[in-house]
Amino acid sequence: MAIRLKRVYEPFDEHDGYRILVDRLWPRGLPEESAHIDLWLRRIAPTTELREWYGHEVSEWPEFQRRYREELSKHDDLLGLIGDIERHRKTVTLLFGAKDETHNEANVILEALSDTHAS
Repeated sequence: MAIRLKRVYEPFDEHDGYRILVDRLWPRGLPEESAHIDLWLRRIAPTTELREWYGHEVSEWPEFQRRYREELSKHDDLLGLIGDIERHRKTVTLLFGAKDETHNEANVILEALSDTHAS
């Protein structure tokens, strides 16, 4: 599976392939024309309630993952869309705005996609 993760604030690279923003909110201070985003898939992002509850508190990461995986289970269509894009485009980069490159929704999405491919 050629799905990569990248902060949306990092420079565009032609090797990113198809770039999908997975945040619910547009990244602060990022002009749309310089973002090089092919698809803004905001519906796959954590709900506002979950995002606000989590607040990027790393101590809450395991519970955030559990709750977000539960939300993702209701979005098989969107996970399938990412898988379809990856099959046709070969490389997909999931873009996120969080400063923490480990504890963010893109990592949970990638795990969910990996689980889908494994089953």
